[in-house]
Amino acid sequence: MTYRDILRHYWHYEDFRGIQRDIIESICAGRDTLGLMPTGGGKSITFQVPAMAMDGVCIVITPLIALMKDQVTHLRKIGILAAAIYGSMRQEEIVLTLENCIFGGVKILYVSPERLDSELFQTKLRHMKVSIITVDEAHCISQWGYDFRPSYLKIANIRKLKPNVPVLALTATATPQVIEDIQLRLGFKEKNVFRMSFERKNLAYIVRKTTDKYEELLHILNSVDGCGIVYVRSRKRTKEIAELLMKHSISALAYHAGLDSAIRDERQKEWHDDRVRIMVATNAFGMGIDKADVRIVIHFDCPDSLEAYFQEAGRAGRDGRKSYAVLLYNDSDERKLNKRISDTFPEKSYIREIYEHLAYYYQIGIGSGYGASFVFDIDKFCATFKHFPIQTDAALKILTRAGYIDYTEERDNQARVHFLIDRNDFYQIESLTEKETHVITALLRNYGGLFTNFEYIDEAFVAQQAGLQTAQQVYMILKNLSEKHILSFIPQRKTPFITYTERREDPERIIIGREIYEDRKEQYRKRIEEVIKYAKNDDVCRSRQLLRYFGETKSNDCDQCDVCIAHREDYLSDRQIKPAKELIKELLSDGKKHLITELNTLSIPHDKLHAALTYLIDEEEIFIEDNMLHL
Repeated sequence: MTYRDILRHYWHYEDFRGIQRDIIESICAGRDTLGLMPTGGGKSITFQVPAMAMDGVCIVITPLIALMKDQVTHLRKIGILAAAIYGSMRQEEIVLTLENCIFGGVKILYVSPERLDSELFQTKLRHMKVSIITVDEAHCISQWGYDFRPSYLKIANIRKLKPNVPVLALTATATPQVIEDIQLRLGFKEKNVFRMSFERKNLAYIVRKTTDKYEELLHILNSVDGCGIVYVRSRKRTKEIAELLMKHSISALAYHAGLDSAIRDERQKEWHDDRVRIMVATNAFGMGIDKADVRIVIHFDCPDSLEAYFQEAGRAGRDGRKSYAVLLYNDSDERKLNKRISDTFPEKSYIREIYEHLAYYYQIGIGSGYGASFVFDIDKFCATFKHFPIQTDAALKILTRAGYIDYTEERDNQARVHFLIDRNDFYQIESLTEKETHVITALLRNYGGLFTNFEYIDEAFVAQQAGLQTAQQVYMILKNLSEKHILSFIPQRKTPFITYTERREDPERIIIGREIYEDRKEQYRKRIEEVIKYAKNDDVCRSRQLLRYFGETKSNDCDQCDVCIAHREDYLSDRQIKPAKELIKELLSDGKKHLITELNTLSIPHDKLHAALTYLIDEEEIFIEDNMLHL
């Protein structure tokens, strides 16, 4: 079958779009390949089609567990053998999945980066025939990227085990510097990049300067129809704004990483199915959202990078219809953004203090602790030692990059159940519903030890055994049983863990190098600076500003952002200023630098001269340095 035949057979699309075919042909020819594709650009097709065309299993490395599960479910529905491995799976499930990969029972295997360096995975990988190694969200491997994840550096070890397998790196957000770094970190044999323009012609970028963000938020949502997302910085604010919207008859839900996973799943489903109009969320509500008709994305608080803003804003209008990305900005935002620099990079003495207090917390002596792993309750830790969570979290991440600990928030703990009453007492309870009885029966038949200790359970499996439709139903029933004091229920949730990757050192001997601290702090400061510049620049088209940040120098005004609309009446048409542009370029055609005042000798009306000069500089056809013009 040809690549197009595979596309038609499984996905029922007539043909590829954008750079999909170029990437597919490159990776199938055995070349390491980097694909830059905006949100909604069809990244999945670029590795799923080659996976079906080539022998062996395609390994897809992605940090998004929810996305993994959705992709596996979808692929199985269309007849493709797919599986996933992530943190909360039982050992026997992981072994069975890896064995299936070895014996040809899996064509596409999704793996979280944290699993890559496990001895089990690497042992089984040696026996696998691998077709492609796909790295999704590839910007996470770059220390210059906005979302660097140390676990991604483990991918280089997988390349050593399979040196002849081509790597496909995919990302929707990367600056020129990050593009170079991705290829270096992944050991590309030669530079090989395919780019789609990041321009979104149906998306209007707006910066709304306001002294009252709450009032402006309500005004915007009452002016624009359709569903939307409101991004905020704190968990507390998600609830606060959701309640404000509900009070003003706008249906809304709060979403953040601190919620139980079953609640997050249910809320996402309510929003996806249009039972709720607005999701008020932290950036935990992010990558992998499969909803094409989002009409508006509003950033109530400024993100700390244009990469994050572009990706989150890009969740609007994936169906191609007119949509809006709005950033609310006021005078206090610049101060708040600059404060994030010191919060994200606290003093080195403070980082060493956190390291020392961590050892006190877990009672680890100097020279010991290597390999020890602990559940980490950041609120309890901060209360014990009188630290603030934001700076503590930042210090732990820097210690992780420095190699002393591994601090991860990615581990999904399974739900746990412990019965509080005796087995015989069940028969005397009259208030149980039929569904509650089915769930209790399913638990007793499939799990031992529930009366003596907490036992891990799989809510989806219990749902299947109890004849229910979803894991969410099991979650709600177990919650009700917990309120009736029949059992104790700890829902599935993401739990931070800390692992000592080196023996505990004396804090004074902790080395935090320039590349870990000073260089990254400067890079972060520049990203903050770019966000402020974007919010305050009312002279250049918003779309142009974003595209230039990502290295696209040739672009047009969008004619729909707040800047373009404000300037529309001020700008003359291209036909009106064409003679002026030609005269300016003729003056500079000798290749020399000319004083800007020499333009006054050209006898061009002031308004046309200004418009022509602005156009030529914006298009980078001419350049200005120290009041001197040149081509």
